[in-house]
Amino acid sequence: MKIALDAMGGDFAPTSTVTGALEALRKYPDVEIIFVGDQPRIEKELADLKAGPVLAKRFSIHHASQVVDMSDSAIDAVRRKKDSSISRAVELLADGGADALVSAGHTGAFVAASKVKLRTLPGIDRPGIATIMPTETNLFLLIDAGANVDSEPKHLLQFGIMGSVYSREVMGRKNPRVGLMSIGSEAGKGNELTKEAYKALSKAKINFIGNVEGHDLFNKPVDVVVCDGFVGNVILKTSESLAGAIFSWLKRELKKDLVRQAGALLAKEAFYTIRRRTNTEEYGGMPLLGVNGICIKAHGNSTPKAIKNAIRVAREAVTQQINPLIIKEIAEHEELLHDVTTSGSRAT
Repeated sequence: MKIALDAMGGDFAPTSTVTGALEALRKYPDVEIIFVGDQPRIEKELADLKAGPVLAKRFSIHHASQVVDMSDSAIDAVRRKKDSSISRAVELLADGGADALVSAGHTGAFVAASKVKLRTLPGIDRPGIATIMPTETNLFLLIDAGANVDSEPKHLLQFGIMGSVYSREVMGRKNPRVGLMSIGSEAGKGNELTKEAYKALSKAKINFIGNVEGHDLFNKPVDVVVCDGFVGNVILKTSESLAGAIFSWLKRELKKDLVRQAGALLAKEAFYTIRRRTNTEEYGGMPLLGVNGICIKAHGNSTPKAIKNAIRVAREAVTQQINPLIIKEIAEHEELLHDVTTSGSRAT
């Protein structure tokens, strides 16, 4: 399978993107990489890393003369920087030159280019970014994690259906439990958006368990948490920051005296295990669900390991045929909607 990589996207590109892609090529023999970006810079990185003739058979370079800066607005980036690495990578996917796309670049431009050039799947009004979050007992999927600042109830309904499909097919949850992010567990709690979304999700043919609150996310985790992109992005970045801060606090406290240092040495494997579970590098990238193509968004500060794992996520999404399943379940919901609305009961 061919994966288009926005080689210029990310804080440490193209070094991190090229390095991570080569690691992915070594691990996944069925993957080919199309590096999209400044060809001379990409070639230099490949030469420095001594890619070798064997791997060279499985990658190519698609030149793009422009790079989207973090200061660019999303729409302007798509309209004015038509030869940017993000735009060209999306075009490759749209034209059938690639099976999936990975980018650690500008999120807004990534979403805008995907919506404009790929369009949304039938029955989907807006795509949503889905991200995997770790808990003590399992992993859950948060959608939307930042694709849409403002959403309507129908968008949250679609996020719930798409998230349920992804959780079942990629994460292996047999009957994913879907919860709606709100400020209370009762159906009447929340703002107008969550109240109306609750009604819509209750009628969907998914395992909707109702509202979940902030303290439920890590203590009583469900499989899919639905929210608008503003709330989701705040949850994501706050959680990542808190995880990093806690490890910094622990490190400082454990170094204060010899007794603590000895205790830390004895417990180091436990610390490493938790560190791995909370490390965003392990989860790689976030799928943009709802567009007509497999698009994976990696963190802007992605390391080579994170890029390698983002390519793994893209590979899994292609293998599992996520988009046809989303189309199927959205269509089934639309077919059932009239009967559900008429009877006033939940779909079964």
